[in-house]
Amino acid sequence: MTNSDLLDRDHIKIVESQISEVTVYTDRALITRRGTVALTGNERELTIASLPTTLETESVRGTGAGTVAVRLLGVRTETVFSSEPTGDRIAELTAQIQELETQRRGINDKITARKIQLKFVEGLSEKSVGFFSSSIAKQQVGLNETGELLNFLGTNYLKYVSAIAQHERQQQELDKQIEALRQQLRQLQTPHSQQSFNIIVAIEPSGSGNFELEVSYVVIRAHWTPLYDLRVNTTNNQINLNYLAEVNQNTGEDWTGVALTLSTAKPGLGSLSPKLEPWYIDTLHSTVKFQNTELAMRSRFGSAHSSDSYLDVSEEGISRSVSGIVEITSEPIEAETATAKISREGGTVSFQVSGNTNIPSDGTPHKVTIFTENYPFKPEYIAVPRLVSFAYLQAIVTNPLTGATLLPGKANIFRDNTFVGTMQLENVSPGEEFKLNLGIDEGLKIERELVERQVDKKLIGNQRRTSYAYRLNVTNLQQVQVHLTLKEQLPVSRNEQIKVRSTLTNPKIVPGEMGILEWIMSLPPQAKQELYYQFVVEHPPDLRIIGLDI
Repeated sequence: MTNSDLLDRDHIKIVESQISEVTVYTDRALITRRGTVALTGNERELTIASLPTTLETESVRGTGAGTVAVRLLGVRTETVFSSEPTGDRIAELTAQIQELETQRRGINDKITARKIQLKFVEGLSEKSVGFFSSSIAKQQVGLNETGELLNFLGTNYLKYVSAIAQHERQQQELDKQIEALRQQLRQLQTPHSQQSFNIIVAIEPSGSGNFELEVSYVVIRAHWTPLYDLRVNTTNNQINLNYLAEVNQNTGEDWTGVALTLSTAKPGLGSLSPKLEPWYIDTLHSTVKFQNTELAMRSRFGSAHSSDSYLDVSEEGISRSVSGIVEITSEPIEAETATAKISREGGTVSFQVSGNTNIPSDGTPHKVTIFTENYPFKPEYIAVPRLVSFAYLQAIVTNPLTGATLLPGKANIFRDNTFVGTMQLENVSPGEEFKLNLGIDEGLKIERELVERQVDKKLIGNQRRTSYAYRLNVTNLQQVQVHLTLKEQLPVSRNEQIKVRSTLTNPKIVPGEMGILEWIMSLPPQAKQELYYQFVVEHPPDLRIIGLDI
């Protein structure tokens, strides 16, 4: 061992650290690592080794505290290349592949045996048809014997077909596992060096003592997206909104027992607003020139992604949550879902998830609950009797002024514990309304009837005139008052020789654009409302009309 090796060992110390806090953004994550080290007073550098290549080097920051005063002189990163031994892992993967292939051969033998049995049943069925048909005609075989044979053939046919399908599904699953293991084996058998980062913090300690080093850095390949479960109770007009987050990370390091925060901030967009360039238009032959301008604009926008934004995100604090202690009683206690603490700073909202969270670096989605809350909603009905003789229920929900911003995300909608579909929920700010479509509601009965179709016998101004009239009856079968918007439509002429005029509406309304008739009404319980409208179509007698599908 040389004197320089002794000097390095005395002046450089490796710090064993763990991830303690993670703030996840929509396209990256801020990692906080902590580790305690015993200083002798001679150290000049503290090193945290083997960090993943997803780390953004310009985002690294360092701080710390301890029983001894330490002066931090600077933080830097270095790239490390190493070749890890793979022999043991290759042998392990090979053994796993061989074991799965043995299982696959066994399943294939079972499929072959079942196919032989199935073929026998099919052959027996074909031979029995003629024999039993003639025997029944000659009264040599009774219907009971025939029924027993049919039951035997049907039962065994389904038995063998189901067994074959089950074995084939098992075989397909084994094929997926084998291919995944083979892909890992191919990667290990391909020689390549492993790259990682070291974070090096230059220090100047005043003496000996314990020191807790804290470093933070931003990694890519991590994001979270909102998910919602919206459960509508039509009995009390309440909606339970379950705000979930789907966290996905493949950063190269597992997050085990971390304090997790989800942030709506977007550090990847930079701290400067993009600059507008001239919006050029030109003739078709100048396409190449326009494309070059577009590339220049993209380059300018890209320059706004400066490293200054990392200074902002590294200053966000993460509060720790402490789980409560539940006293055990003799009565069963309903499980309580852990929710997040919501904090706001300017236009940014952070959700601090309670408890310690485990999210491995495997690229699979992991769900955490942000909060669950009950909101009242206002039911409204929409009906288009010309197309569907039912009314559709909509729930009008208001996000409270004290509520959190609902980010765009997929929402699963349940109506009285029945799944009715999904929708894409747009950004909903506090105090803003949003609508949920809840499907058909049979509590409203709608009848539509053509009551008049009359062609005038005499031409008026060399024009043939045809009158049409419809009557609609709406009945509220429910025990509560309902609000209904009912829409009908008049035909719209696309030929100047064809004229369409509304002649009567009851209750009276004025047709809107594209001939839309819209009545807005409130119906008391068990009430009935009659609607009526009439229109005429005028055209030259020799003109043939199409599209008037009354």
